[in-house]
Amino acid sequence: MISLGLYVHFPWCVKKCPYCDFNSHELNSGFPEEEYVATLLEDLHDDAPLFNRPIDSVFFGGGTPSLFSPESFDQVLSEAQRLLPFSEKAEITLEANPGALDMSHINGYRDAGINRLSLGAQSFNDQHLKSLGRIHSSDDITQAISAARAAGFDNINLDLMHGLPYQKWVDAEKDLMRAIAFEPEHISWYQLTIEPNTVFHRYPPVLPGESMLLEIYDRGMEVLAAHGYTRYEISAFSRSDRRSKHNTNYWQFGDYIGIGAGAHGKYTSDQQIFRTTKTRLPRDYLKAPNKKTTRVPESEITLEYMINALRLVDGTSLGNFEDRTGLPQVAITKFLEQAKTLGFIEKEVPGHIVPTNKGLRFVDEVLLLLD
Repeated sequence: MISLGLYVHFPWCVKKCPYCDFNSHELNSGFPEEEYVATLLEDLHDDAPLFNRPIDSVFFGGGTPSLFSPESFDQVLSEAQRLLPFSEKAEITLEANPGALDMSHINGYRDAGINRLSLGAQSFNDQHLKSLGRIHSSDDITQAISAARAAGFDNINLDLMHGLPYQKWVDAEKDLMRAIAFEPEHISWYQLTIEPNTVFHRYPPVLPGESMLLEIYDRGMEVLAAHGYTRYEISAFSRSDRRSKHNTNYWQFGDYIGIGAGAHGKYTSDQQIFRTTKTRLPRDYLKAPNKKTTRVPESEITLEYMINALRLVDGTSLGNFEDRTGLPQVAITKFLEQAKTLGFIEKEVPGHIVPTNKGLRFVDEVLLLLD
């Protein structure tokens, strides 16, 4: 049975970060919380009949979901469980901004059923946080982690960026060591990239050169491994088998319901793969959470699968490729031969597609072989 996740999008932020290309909208005043939650439930009711299996994970993302009250999450989770069963030990993640997290709400989030907290720390250097347009400080991160632990959260992810403006290895190392000192179960450590349609794209900051980026990357990998964080995806590291179930489902080409303004979903039916997209602008979504459904053409399925699978350190099995895509192994024979010849994929792992370190570092180049 193909795994099933539920993604719920919250589109508002106190301030739009200059590097962010997500569907997030800066608040000029308040936001219609009750009306938005009611629309989310309407959206969920429309999508639920497409699926006839338990939900394995839930991810409340944004934007800044932590602007919403515990009661809102309780409503969404209660209705989701009424419509579709939750699997035993379902992972339920709330993405939170340390600068927009009401500490008095943390116990309520836990009581609502949220069992994993993902904190957007990004850096522990206040100057770097300012350059990234973040509204929180290093002290805010500390307070958020302490409050989460006190509330009983035993599964915390810290998001950290590297390759920040003017950053050197010594700065990146300090960020990593500060994060590791809190002993989070999971660390997402990824490089800042300049995306189209962002402030940073229009006004590019001064980023480290290639040699410094490479030094930060290589030495950072060593530090994380030395402190017990196992890399299982390009930018994801976990302790004690606390890999993100929700994100792993994406990378393994699982199905997921996507509700909320601009949310994306995926489902498999009769050996065909479909993508769903919801109305993007919050004001339009509130009027009607319309859904656009498109079938993924067979010519694009292999690329979509590999975009995800080749991010995983352990790769994927050929059997999983056949099960999730409905395509025969022969469809990727030429690609595998080329990728192995170029050193992007391990040669001696029968029945599996496992990226080499080179393949993980240059995954975009690997995918070009599918053109």
